[in-house]
Order: sequence, then C-alpha cells, then structure tokens
Amino acid sequence: MAGDPAIQRNLEAAWPADLPLSDERELLNAGRTLLRADATGIGRATWPQVFPNAGRQAVAPAFATARFRIQAAIARRDTSPDTAVVHLVWAGMDRGGTFTDLRITDLLFTRTTEKGKTTWTPQPRI
Repeated sequence: MAGDPAIQRNLEAAWPADLPLSDERELLNAGRTLLRADATGIGRATWPQVFPNAGRQAVAPAFATARFRIQAAIARRDTSPDTAVVHLVWAGMDRGGTFTDLRITDLLFTRTTEKGKTTWTPQPRI
C-alpha cells in the first residue's frame, strides 16, 4: 500500500480512477516492482525488455534498498483503452547520501493479448 496516506489521497482526488479494479491492481503491482528494480537494481532480470543488460550491470544502482520507499501510487488510463500510466511518488537516499522525497516517476504500459491472455507490458522510457 501507499507509504504516505495524505499523498495517496491527493493523487486519487486529482486523478479519479478510470480503469477496472483488476487492471489497476495489476498495473500498480508491476509499476512498484519495476520502479524498485530501476532504482535499486533488485529484480531487473524480471524485466528484460526494460533492462536488457541486467546481468552485465557496470554501474551500481542509484539507491540502496533500505533507503527507498514508495510514498503513493495510482494507475490510470493513458491515451487509449490499451495504454496506461502508473504514477508513483517515492523517496530515496542516493549513493551520495542525499535524501529526497516526493520524487515522481511515470511508467507507461500497453495492454497486449497473446493466446487469449491479456497482460500489461511496460514501455521503454524515451
């Protein structure tokens, strides 16, 4: 769940829900996991389309797991019924020791269907 109830309430009030609850839950789970992998390096192998060189990482992750937390998150429809954005607000301490909260990351997903199974696939950042 969200790390900061006030931030979560503000996000939900500013951007009303517009996805089926099952899609929203799937997207939130994927978005949180993907952001954690991006920030801490943990779990990058789960997302080979986003982190193609996860096993050959030359640079240490920017944030330590113990110094990273997601404060709030919502998933909403993007430009079509088959695209969505997961909006995350998070806090972390970087390798240099600077702690910053209220960081914002938007992750884009596209709904795909293969062999009758529908999934949300993260899109590369531009």
